[in-house]
Amino acid sequence: MSDATTSARSNTSGGQTIRPDEAAHFGRLAKDWWDPKGSSAMLHRLNPVRLQFLREAIDLHWAGDIEARHPLAGKSALDVGCGAGLLCEPLARLGAEVTGVDAAPENVAAAALHAEGAGLDIRYIAGEIGSLDIGTFDLVSAMEVIEHVADKRAFVAALAAGLAPGGLMVLSTPNRTRQSRLLMVGAAEGIGLIPKGTHHWDDFITPEELGDLLDEAGLEMGDPKGIGFSPAKGLHLTDDLSLNYIVTARAR
Repeated sequence: MSDATTSARSNTSGGQTIRPDEAAHFGRLAKDWWDPKGSSAMLHRLNPVRLQFLREAIDLHWAGDIEARHPLAGKSALDVGCGAGLLCEPLARLGAEVTGVDAAPENVAAAALHAEGAGLDIRYIAGEIGSLDIGTFDLVSAMEVIEHVADKRAFVAALAAGLAPGGLMVLSTPNRTRQSRLLMVGAAEGIGLIPKGTHHWDDFITPEELGDLLDEAGLEMGDPKGIGFSPAKGLHLTDDLSLNYIVTARAR
């Protein structure tokens, strides 16, 4: 296992995944999480890209109808590190019975309020995923989360424990490369596209490292797809994994 998954910062909690400082950082952003021009503007741009990948993965995994409006009807979904619900709400509109879990109570409160206003029935819970007894789910997602947790191995194991037999997991995270250090930490945080202090480059995890953690948890990782940026296309799916990537996992 590489230095990112065994470093002092990444693996000092003895199985606890929440870092209080990280939870507090994101909790402070809760008030304007749903503002597409606010501190979470980059997430609003990222969400359609993630949903494009997710919809295709859902259709392939369950051999669904690509034209179906509710491909997750009759299925349960868990979004871990849900923030204020930017992914939970689209999952609910795809037909899933959705649970969102986040380390910051402020985020959960903002998520519940927004879902109520949108007329969506979504269960939100604040807490540590590994300590919550909430059952298993057909779909488990954790988008831009694993780079923020204290014990990555314990976190992946908790995600795997929440995946129902025959279920699908989807994760996205920044890659630990020179490009991500320069663009995601240096440039994006430097000019305010991402709130300063959001990322710690040493905590980024490579696809190979993530594959090893998933393998330890009894899961097989699919082929990762990159999430890249260009002035012409904005954020988009790509074969270039150097900045960020998104990937599926299934039980072996």
